[in-house]
Parts: sequence; structure tokens; C-alpha cells
Amino acid sequence: MTTDAYGNEKETDAGSRAETPARNAIVTGGSRGIGREIVRRLAANGYRVVFTYEKEEDAARGLERELRASGRDVFAERCRLTDIGEPDDMLERASRHFGSGPEPFLDVLVNNAGVIDHADIRHTTPEAYDRVMNVNAKGTFFMMQRGEVRMRDGGRIVNISSVGTAWPSPGEAVYAASKAAVEQFGRVASREFGRRGITVNTISPGPTDTDMLRSGVREEDLAGLRHLTALGRLGTPADIADVVLLLVDPRAGWVTGQNIRVDGGLV
Repeated sequence: MTTDAYGNEKETDAGSRAETPARNAIVTGGSRGIGREIVRRLAANGYRVVFTYEKEEDAARGLERELRASGRDVFAERCRLTDIGEPDDMLERASRHFGSGPEPFLDVLVNNAGVIDHADIRHTTPEAYDRVMNVNAKGTFFMMQRGEVRMRDGGRIVNISSVGTAWPSPGEAVYAASKAAVEQFGRVASREFGRRGITVNTISPGPTDTDMLRSGVREEDLAGLRHLTALGRLGTPADIADVVLLLVDPRAGWVTGQNIRVDGGLV
């Protein structure tokens, strides 16, 4: 009797050699910020990683080169999550990167890609509404749908939401609503996918020091955000990536359907 990468017991012939299969991960929105650090941490822990980007090609290729130079199996793939056909094409390319053919190959899916458009309700345009909802909610939903089909039994799905669903902030109505949808998707998916031993959890970061945060918050307001947390500091991408690693660990197999706030005690 042997176990696979996620602790599932498997019968083996008496003379066979037990080997732990390579673990394969996909991270959406992996070229910068939190996603970039998640890619780094997964690769450093032995995962073969495909990560997606849409516009930040220089950053994506730079990360790919950096990690390959250190001996990691990492591949950057352009993918517009709002185009329903592109996730399918990306998953097919990922299966070829991992040499898995038509068989399920995916062990970890991290839905991290997200956008924000800071505007109060009065000034939110239909175009801005659609963009945020399409990337954050629709993109996550259909990546889960497509990814689960290509996932091996006992896999892990981690969706990235935001503490903004519980801590309302002016100018972020659509963003918060899109992330609330992500949280509900995760709860339902944990029930639907659980029969295959797949866990689905959500991480809701608090104010994390990334380009996305700094693009919408004035420098003088960052100090106020620091003081609002119990720990008196902004989060870092590493703070979030560390919790992703906890949730994809084989020992976290009894944790599913949860929304874990990683916010320094903000909420």
C-alpha cells in the first residue's frame, strides 16, 4: 500500500517501486503581486507550475526565466479568462507542458487573477462593471469548471477573494460584489467536487502591499491602513502565498469550503 501526493492510499504490486508523482499546479494571474509570490512558493516546493498572464508579458517572461534558471519547471501562458475558449486552450497547453496527454494531470489550481476599478456607485460605468465581474467572478467560475475536469482525485482548488467583502470600502462596490461571488462559488464547489476528494477553499487577503493596492490608495492613506490592522502593518504577498501552501498541503485534506481571512486582524 502506498500513498499519492495527497495522501490517498493506492494498492501496489509487491515488487513495484513506490514513487511520488510529480505535482502540477496552475496559477492564474501569476505575473505580479500575490500571484507572482504564489508561483515562486509552489515552484520552490517542488511543483511544476503553469501560470497565466494577460498583459504583463515582460514580467511573466522574467519570472519564467528566473525560475527556470534555478531548475524549476515553470511555464508562462497568456490567457484571457474572459474569453471562454482561452482557459480550455491554456489547459491543453499545460497538459502538454506536463506531458500528461488526455489524462487528468492537475493537482493544484489557484484562481488568483483579479482586477479592480475604483469608482463610487454613481460614477461606475457599464463597461467597468462588466470588466470587473467578468475577470473576477466569471473567470474564476469557468476556471474551476474547466480545471476540475482536468484535475486528479484529491486535488486542491484555492480561490483568492478579498477582505473587502466583509469590510466595505467606498469605491469598491463592484469589486466587493465580484469577490463575494467567488466566495460563494467556493462553498458550492466544495460540495460538488468533494466526492472526488478535491478540496475548495478561499483566501481573503487584507490590505497587501502590491501594485494593485498602491494604484488605488494614496500614500498618506497607507499609514491609516497599517494602523487599522491588529499587527500594525500591511500584508505582503508572501503572507498570502504561505497560506496557499498550507491549504494545498496533503495534511489539509479535511479543510474545505472555508473562507480564510489573512488580514492581520483587520476584520
